[in-house]
Amino acid sequence: MKRSTNPRREILFELSDVARALRTYVDQRAREHGMTRAQWAVLARLERDEGMMQTEMAEALEIQPISLLRLLDRLCEQALVERRPHPTDRRANCLYLTDSGRDRLAQMMPLSREISQNVLATFNEADVADLLGKLLSLKANIRRAIRRPHEPANGELRDAR
Repeated sequence: MKRSTNPRREILFELSDVARALRTYVDQRAREHGMTRAQWAVLARLERDEGMMQTEMAEALEIQPISLLRLLDRLCEQALVERRPHPTDRRANCLYLTDSGRDRLAQMMPLSREISQNVLATFNEADVADLLGKLLSLKANIRRAIRRPHEPANGELRDAR
């Protein structure tokens, strides 16, 4: 199979492949602990931003609200998450971790460290910091491009031919 000779194009394919491989790996490892990657993501996001509304959670995880609803129903049934009425909006619920949810996240912490060690095994701390900075820059570039889809980056002029 021939690789593209354009590194700027190739990197986009590789980023997509890396993200897919990471999701697959985390899915496999989470299943070993009776969770799905999506359930784990909800718990981890709530730990960082407890009290967020369901709509905010769906946006943060980039999933459809109906998919999140099913996930939350399962997590509530397992007593890992609880919904509480929003203080000012009767139509909305806010999400909170239960003590069991916090315990489950604590149980998952060694797995999280193991996954990180395996995925970043060939990187030293400086490499990791550099990669993180570059990934954050890529994310910012993508968000800018989404807001202004037809505007060239860095003031470049597009070839009118």
